[in-house]
Amino acid sequence: LLSNLETEKEKLLQIVLVGQPELYDKLKLPALRQLNQRVSVRYHLTPLNRNEVYYYIKHRLTVAKTKELPQDKIQFTSKALDMIYEQTEGTPRMVNIICDRALLAGFISETFTIDETIINNCAKEII
Repeated sequence: LLSNLETEKEKLLQIVLVGQPELYDKLKLPALRQLNQRVSVRYHLTPLNRNEVYYYIKHRLTVAKTKELPQDKIQFTSKALDMIYEQTEGTPRMVNIICDRALLAGFISETFTIDETIINNCAKEII
């Protein structure tokens, strides 16, 4: 959300609000009516579909790769990807959290293959 606070003569402050869906509910409160009226841009990120989750994870691995550890060394099995989608319902924030935990679990287990067992254990901790 982008909000402009201004006087009749000049803009005083420009605020970018980034939050969870609950932020929209908060802005509907009568006490925040004037702030809500000043929000000039709104964008809601919808959940990703199954294929988008797969490509999103692949993209994140590609961006994170280094010469010392090429991204193709770390693999998520297809069952693990299915489980990530099912557990997160495509919510990017939750995809990030589960994948982060799964990569840490893979590191601790000294494996480059993230399977459904790892995802299941991570999901139990988080959800």
